[in-house]
Amino acid sequence: MFRKQLLILCLFLPALSFAKTLVDTHGQLQVKGNQIVGQHGNAVSLAGPSFFWSNTGWGAEKFYTADAVKYFHREWNAGIVRAAIGTFKNGGYISDKAGNLQRAEAIIDAAIAEGIYVIVDWHSHWAEKEAEVASEFFDYIAKKYNKYPNIIYEIYNEPLDKTSWEGDIKPYANKIIPVIRKHDPDNLIVVGTRTWSQDVDEAAASPLEGYSNIVYTLHFYAGTHKAELRAKAQKALDAGLALMVTEWGTVNANGDGDVDNESVKEWMAFLKKNKLSHCSWSAHDKQEGASIFKPDTRADGKWSDADLTKSGLLVKSIVKNW
Repeated sequence: MFRKQLLILCLFLPALSFAKTLVDTHGQLQVKGNQIVGQHGNAVSLAGPSFFWSNTGWGAEKFYTADAVKYFHREWNAGIVRAAIGTFKNGGYISDKAGNLQRAEAIIDAAIAEGIYVIVDWHSHWAEKEAEVASEFFDYIAKKYNKYPNIIYEIYNEPLDKTSWEGDIKPYANKIIPVIRKHDPDNLIVVGTRTWSQDVDEAAASPLEGYSNIVYTLHFYAGTHKAELRAKAQKALDAGLALMVTEWGTVNANGDGDVDNESVKEWMAFLKKNKLSHCSWSAHDKQEGASIFKPDTRADGKWSDADLTKSGLLVKSIVKNW
């Protein structure tokens, strides 16, 4: 009888070990020097997809489901997903608060249930003009989800090249960060950088002060951005800035074109070397090179490789083996 009980216990223990989630393992993420580390002080590098703009009527809303998050976690081994909450008046949070908030919460709740991390992104190109409504959004999200270490707040997707780091982006960040910190003193906050989140060296020369666990955004599209942008990113890292690639693409900066395999390899080597987390654009079936799914893909979460585009297959391989 004892041997039988021991055998059952031995068979049961691996299941208990397997049940431990990624967030159980890494816990509360924090910034240490230029690295994002977990609860044990070790560098954490996460990989997963970014959802497309959440705007009502833009076509990607159908993918903002728990089934999609489950698919990316269980089939791709994704450790992170990104909810890109559009702010445009045309179907965005400003004109359809209820619809976009529901989509944000669907992705957040599913990520928490799966035990992975989730970026809640204010997906705007002119957030400095939307500070009041952005404050309302992040106040709600931080108040509701502050107890979950899964949450990462991205307060400004891509400031344009015409914005000023000192005059626009930093003042905006100094308005939004205290709103979040009022409810959530610990979870990571990601701040966009000038020129579609490429001028990270500029941010490194004059970083935000007085806050902890602040990360800065680096975006790239492999078909357009090459060694020059990596040099800029390396300069920021060397200066002590913690970076996160909350959005990158296998194709050109306009989201279209063919996959640039060689450039993707170079970028992935850079990200691995520097232990950077990243989310790839985008979970959509739009007719463009960056889409993960082929046009007219059903949104039931029961996808196979036959449903994936060339870019989707490559990104799945990268994420699954990260």
